[in-house]
Amino acid sequence: MVEFTLPKNSKVQPGKAWNPPPQSAEAGRWREYRIYRFDPDKAENPRLDTYWVDMKECGPMVLDGLIWIKNNVDPTLTFRRSCREGVCGSCSMNIGGTNTLACTLHADDAPERISIYPLPHLPVIKDLVPDLTHFYAQHRSIEPWLKTDTPTPQKEWRQSREDRAKLDGLYECILCACCSTACPSYWWNGERYLGPAILLQADRWVEDSRDERTGERLDELEDPFRLYRCHTILNCTKACPKGLNPAAAISSLKRQMVERGE
Repeated sequence: MVEFTLPKNSKVQPGKAWNPPPQSAEAGRWREYRIYRFDPDKAENPRLDTYWVDMKECGPMVLDGLIWIKNNVDPTLTFRRSCREGVCGSCSMNIGGTNTLACTLHADDAPERISIYPLPHLPVIKDLVPDLTHFYAQHRSIEPWLKTDTPTPQKEWRQSREDRAKLDGLYECILCACCSTACPSYWWNGERYLGPAILLQADRWVEDSRDERTGERLDELEDPFRLYRCHTILNCTKACPKGLNPAAAISSLKRQMVERGE
């Protein structure tokens, strides 16, 4: 039997308990956060530190708890955040075993002990901040902008209501990478497989009636890895915090590949 083991320096070690509440603390007032910590400047394994958040002093979302910890307990804690409205995708992380946005997950909807890790299977820059350089390079590779040959109109590219409706469920993607980093095919083939987030974006431009390079876009995807590593296990659809369906977009691309070859 084959055994797979992690490198010694990648195994998560028990960390520090920072601010345990007093034994006389009011029941239900404090929530336990277990947070992945990693500092690339130190020759140490990553660790899981424990913090307690005073829920009467911070907002209800998991991100509010992280901000409270950074402001009141440990200023070295590092994570991304921006809009706090589920729009920018900056605060995507793995919370309670699920990839999601910290700003839209209510603490009451998380496990009692909230375990927080960076998005899985990506290099970690520090703590909860993954390196998305390759992910964004893949996004650029599909050329996510309108490509036309017709002279640009003076006012706008016109589009019928019916054609505009075809983009619903595609344009809302915020590139948080929750779906791609929940996909086993992307874990093992991420260098060549574009992954569900990027393929959903690719389908958005293939479906756009104003774009005039559909054939060229499909040619770029005609590859054993870029598109066809998807095995439709639907992790991506389950993980999407915006309720989108990347698996359906990938199926649509595959269907169009077949139809144009008939």
